[in-house]
Amino acid sequence: MSGRKRTTSTSSGGAMDTSSLAPTGSKSSSKPRAGASAAATTQASMSPAHLGSVEDRRDAGKRAMQEIRSRVVLEADRVENAASIDFPANFPEEAAELAWDFGKFAAGFRIERIETDPDDPMAVTFDMVGVDAAIANAFRRILIAEVPTMAIETVFFTNNTSIIHDEALAHRLGLVPIRADPRYFETRDTPDTQATDRNTLVFTLDVKCTKNPHASPNATDDTEKYINSRVLSSDIVWVPKGDQEAQFQDAPIAPVHDDILIAKLRPGQAVACEMHCIKSIGRDHAKFSPVGTASYRLLPEIILTRPVTGDDAYLLQKCFSPGTIGVRNENGVPTAYVIDARRDTCSREIFRHERLASAVKMRRVRDHFLFSIESTGALPPGDLLFESVLKLKSKCELILAHLNNATSSVDTTA
Repeated sequence: MSGRKRTTSTSSGGAMDTSSLAPTGSKSSSKPRAGASAAATTQASMSPAHLGSVEDRRDAGKRAMQEIRSRVVLEADRVENAASIDFPANFPEEAAELAWDFGKFAAGFRIERIETDPDDPMAVTFDMVGVDAAIANAFRRILIAEVPTMAIETVFFTNNTSIIHDEALAHRLGLVPIRADPRYFETRDTPDTQATDRNTLVFTLDVKCTKNPHASPNATDDTEKYINSRVLSSDIVWVPKGDQEAQFQDAPIAPVHDDILIAKLRPGQAVACEMHCIKSIGRDHAKFSPVGTASYRLLPEIILTRPVTGDDAYLLQKCFSPGTIGVRNENGVPTAYVIDARRDTCSREIFRHERLASAVKMRRVRDHFLFSIESTGALPPGDLLFESVLKLKSKCELILAHLNNATSSVDTTA
């Protein structure tokens, strides 16, 4: 284009002649253009009367923004609203409303649905509601790496004729979880710190394999043919030092599990060693981690936007984890309904079926976390959560102390 702007004007009370604007050889017509009616319709639909009052539009905008803040939306090929945007500076008009307030936090924060498995007392699940993902993740990381436990650190071998090298055997012994409350012990500042009954536990292991004189000649099982053919964690013996025996008489210190296989022996082979157990954290070595796993996931939310009936109801049910979607009879018609959305793993299988994809909204609640903690046995899982809270509190106090020192050292007289 030449950059020249074409202007059109009409005289007062006159009509504009558009025939001169038509290309050469073309015919002008009084009929409206093909898209004119559609454009008029669109313009009419965007009129203030169609959109409602200013208050209605403002409320609709707030509802949409609230959904963005509080829900993570799962689509077929993407995840929307994944980032938290509650920082007040992001919304100047609502900065006062979004500013952090302890009263609001205390009213909204809660831990609920605490469940334990009778068959596994070292596992617990619970819901943590009303916190940001950064806080939930802080608890998870503290549980894994910063809550201390007791674990075997040093092994002194006096005899090892097994096929496992000393280094590998020491490593296996270190990974055996020890049932000892670390809150009664002190952390050794350096490897050269003197071992005492306040910072060290002592264990011994002395196993020798021999032939079983009473075994059947046709026996093939090594546990039947030999005596002490397997070195188990139950062979690790605690040797109390100082007043440890009296202090822990109600809960004697020992390996958490008795059936952990450490090594296999054959007649003539033996293992004899002394082990020193110290207090440390998982950040130093994984053997000090108090949990087998600590994880969380956001609470799923499934909304059916329209009735799903007939064969589609059963197909919808199969697209989700068992126990998530049910099918009931409504007036003789099988109809799908949501039983328990928290059971779903959010596989998004539903989006493979085009006729069902529009019938479901899959979302996750941004501030509702389903936590799972599996303790190694050193401490009950409830105590681990309490210790993680204390650790996070101490971190916050440390930051505040540094900030106070920094601000107090600033010269405000200049």
